Amino acid sequence: MNTSGHAADDVRAPGLRLSPFRGLRYVPERVGSLAAVTSPPYDVVVRPDGLLELESADPHNIVRLILPQAITAGTRHRKAAVTLDRWLADGVLAPDPDPAIYVYEQRGDGILQRGLIGALELSTPAEGIVLPHEDVMPHVVEDRADLMRTTAANLEPLLLTYRGDGDGAGAVVDRVVQREPLLTTTTEDGFQHRLWAVTNPADLTAVATELARHQALIADGHHRWATYLRLRDEHTVPGPWNYGLVLLIDTARYPLRVRAIHRLLGRLPVADALAAVGDAFRVTRVEGPLAAAQEALAAASAEGNAFLLAGDGTYHLLDRPDPALLARTVRTDRPEAWRTLDATVLHATLLDHVWGIPDAPEDISYIHDTRAAVEQAERRGGTAVLMHPVKEEVVRDLARQGVTMPRKSTSFGPKPATGLVLRSLALD
Repeated sequence: MNTSGHAADDVRAPGLRLSPFRGLRYVPERVGSLAAVTSPPYDVVVRPDGLLELESADPHNIVRLILPQAITAGTRHRKAAVTLDRWLADGVLAPDPDPAIYVYEQRGDGILQRGLIGALELSTPAEGIVLPHEDVMPHVVEDRADLMRTTAANLEPLLLTYRGDGDGAGAVVDRVVQREPLLTTTTEDGFQHRLWAVTNPADLTAVATELARHQALIADGHHRWATYLRLRDEHTVPGPWNYGLVLLIDTARYPLRVRAIHRLLGRLPVADALAAVGDAFRVTRVEGPLAAAQEALAAASAEGNAFLLAGDGTYHLLDRPDPALLARTVRTDRPEAWRTLDATVLHATLLDHVWGIPDAPEDISYIHDTRAAVEQAERRGGTAVLMHPVKEEVVRDLARQGVTMPRKSTSFGPKPATGLVLRSLALD
């Protein structure tokens, strides 16, 4: 990656290496509004009506690149590449004049979050620099790889966290946010987004020096990180494919919220799910509304493994699993913290043993939004398995031990809005 002329490129250390890049950004005069062209990350846009709503918000909404619609995957990805080229030719998107690391701020719902967007040098989990905490699904990696390969672009940043020490990067962020931002917009969810470019060599050196002392945890974007690594391995000559677009958040200063990702079992009616459970768990019918049922789930989760089933218009709490059943179904060659995770028990005991449901896309959907999971289960006659979130320190401790959690175990947020800054590998 060519970042010549920038002091940050002079730092060679075993920690994080975040490089400047020429960000692709929407030209405000060519779109209805910046808010109208943004989107949540691709894997959060789960409902067809949500996709249609984004497509209808503006003809240039970023969802047309991250989730292009066509009959086959190859056609979809070529459509995205053609769309990206057309938007560049028409001046809808344009590269910034100079390579930069970007300061990104989100504010809303009682949260203030600030971080750094840049091109991070890739590393494998074995190197201990960027720590994954979840497994990935091969078909998703394949789809994302084909999209990135075809567009030659990183269309949305991953969300990574690190624990800063108060020097360098934090001071740069504090100074930069006093300036006029490159952009300000407020999205439909009420969050305000602001972006600044950092190009000063001294600032870049300060950021690089601190980050070189740290490792990062993948908070959101395991499939895209696996995609980055796959595409890097396809290119034998070092270059832009050795880097990937990320947002780095110092959670010592700006703690993230951790939410659960729920499971939708579209082929399993609630009645059948409950009948199969038998005495494996205690089953209690819980009164609604949804918020009250979630409170019951939180209370039960404080005592041990617990899940909330929905989809038949009522709520059913599953807790107090049979210890003998757990001993038979949960593997014992992992740390205690892993064996007692709700996601571990759900997949090893309920999905694999009690319900016999394979972890395949046609059988299990992963949904971030709680209400959407319930509504889809009711519409399809299936079962929504609602989860309680895991604490960040549990996730980080397991990652440092090299232990991955079951896929889609956590949802860190707030997630960066997709569409505020993109990375074209052709410009590096």
